Amino acid sequence: MGQICPLLTSAGAGDSEVMKTDVTFLSSGLRIAGILFRPDAPAAGRLPAVVIGHPGSGVKEQSPSLYAERLAREGFAALVFDAAHQGESEGEPRGLENPFQRAEDVKSAVSFLAAHDDIDPDRIGALGICASGGYVPYAAQTDVRIRAVATVSAADLGTVMREGLGGGQSPEVRRAMLAASAAARTAEARGEGVQRQEWITDAVDDETREYYRTPLGEHPRAGGTWPVRSLDQVIGADSYAMIHLIAPRPLLMIVGSEANTAYLSRAALERAAEPKELFVVAGGTHISMYHRDEHVTAAVARLAAFFREHLI
Repeated sequence: MGQICPLLTSAGAGDSEVMKTDVTFLSSGLRIAGILFRPDAPAAGRLPAVVIGHPGSGVKEQSPSLYAERLAREGFAALVFDAAHQGESEGEPRGLENPFQRAEDVKSAVSFLAAHDDIDPDRIGALGICASGGYVPYAAQTDVRIRAVATVSAADLGTVMREGLGGGQSPEVRRAMLAASAAARTAEARGEGVQRQEWITDAVDDETREYYRTPLGEHPRAGGTWPVRSLDQVIGADSYAMIHLIAPRPLLMIVGSEANTAYLSRAALERAAEPKELFVVAGGTHISMYHRDEHVTAAVARLAAFFREHLI
């Protein structure tokens, strides 16, 4: 059972106010920091709820909280959290990107909600943004408590690291990354410390750099560094290998029409079983789906309808 801290009430821009509660729960023995968003209006019974996972290099206060607040205005409880080793959550080395732990964090978040007095344990869904758009479906493949699965700008980091964004990456690049990961592990064993690399390098596109490096979306705990040895863990993971196991529970994947990652959602849906849906936001890019009002509004409208249909 997690720990619940005092309530904070924030006025929403919509028709209702939203309550935000700082919470903690355990995942693999590590204390995970989260925020639980709930409608301020009294509920007739236990609330339906949605777990929301953050992008790689992101934190709960960025796009997850934006989506959570809007879903709370639609009548859902929404739990955002920092992954283990990241943000305000426990775990060393800092910044570790372990796909299997990331999926475990999603399952642990579901456990927290299922044990919460105000939440209906039979009406819990999950939403993954960017990298969590890989981790959430992966977790849901085997955690049948997740009754409805959705993603926004989904990106399976394993595929991206193995093949390069859009495909066509030379095998030599992958081998070089694995060699760097192996060398980093040896260096740690020799007591030379954790070898680190930047998340947001010169190789990323201008839009991503602008989001993480300017007031548009920057956060002091986001977009930092990660241990080089994360590379072999990420490269070895395939989030969508058994995505068909989500069925007969529904799967919704939302992409921007201009997103350079949209092909990943389309490929995942080809491997998924019915019921499944691709929802395309006109004019949206991968990053604009994190924050741009008209694109987030379109996504939330579809998400609210989807979760209302399958959780209420």
